[in-house]
Amino acid sequence: MQAIDQFYPLLNESKRVVITMHQKPDGDAMGSALGLYHFLQQLNHEVTVISPTNWADFLDWMPGVNTVLNFEAGKEKAIKIVDQADWIFCLDFNIFHRTKHLATHLVKATATKILIDHHEEPDTPSFQYGISNISKSSTCEMIYDFIVESGNVALLNKDIALCLYTGVMTDTGSFRFASTTASVHKMVAKLKETGFDHSSVHANVYDNFLESRLRFIGFALLNRLEVLYEYNTAMMYITKQDLKQYDIKTGDTEGLVNYLLTIKGIKFGALVIDRDEERKWSFRSKGNFDVNTFARNHFEGGGHANASGGRSSKTIDETYQDFKKIIKTYKTQLQ
Repeated sequence: MQAIDQFYPLLNESKRVVITMHQKPDGDAMGSALGLYHFLQQLNHEVTVISPTNWADFLDWMPGVNTVLNFEAGKEKAIKIVDQADWIFCLDFNIFHRTKHLATHLVKATATKILIDHHEEPDTPSFQYGISNISKSSTCEMIYDFIVESGNVALLNKDIALCLYTGVMTDTGSFRFASTTASVHKMVAKLKETGFDHSSVHANVYDNFLESRLRFIGFALLNRLEVLYEYNTAMMYITKQDLKQYDIKTGDTEGLVNYLLTIKGIKFGALVIDRDEERKWSFRSKGNFDVNTFARNHFEGGGHANASGGRSSKTIDETYQDFKKIIKTYKTQLQ
């Protein structure tokens, strides 16, 4: 994989461009994709954003989201666009399988593939150009760097700012995580010069849910929370029946795992949700307990040192009990 700065001179050539991200895109994935979309359009490229799956309703306000193709809802059209693309930008994921059923089409596509991501252990041989930087707060911060370092800072506008701010805000926990470096604040200051309203972003992302979600969170905390003080760990499981009872949709469980770390003394939080195809794990930690390594070693996952995800093909009860057995081997690290 060649360094990303080797790609900058190519930006002046009009191309057919696809931008994609990981399945069930969050604020950073959608924000970075749409931010790059608005930037490349100004350079006269033909740009299409393709999401591997649907996304949360609280992202539907973002400028340009109405142009995003849902691969699962329009496979024939999306595959044709991927096959005809000159460039494919792969954002906020480090390996193709994180794009679910879109992955096989990305692998065989003849387009030049460009990686921009901040997760650990990227599959660099699969990309012709790119950058992977785990020290970055978000992929949105990296798209900002891409625009500035390619000499196009003058093209920053309100639409780009809204998109990039959304991603850096959500991935830094509203700027409270350790990844919120001085460069993040400098970026936000520059984005604010475009005149966008940052308070509206917070309102659209965090104050835009149905009553049923709040009742679901209350139910989950009361009935599905287990605290293992001996291991400074809190864990929670969500069944299919729970999701059905409260009519939970994509994005409604976003941030639920973070509640576990608000308990005094807890260093490790784990949430498993029973999905149709698999059981999905979310892991969060404080300090130096590496949940990226934990997820990779035990639950076919990965991510960041303090925030990662995993999966299991076992039943919800089986994978939950597996976790409780595995955690015993980390007692010393968690104390």
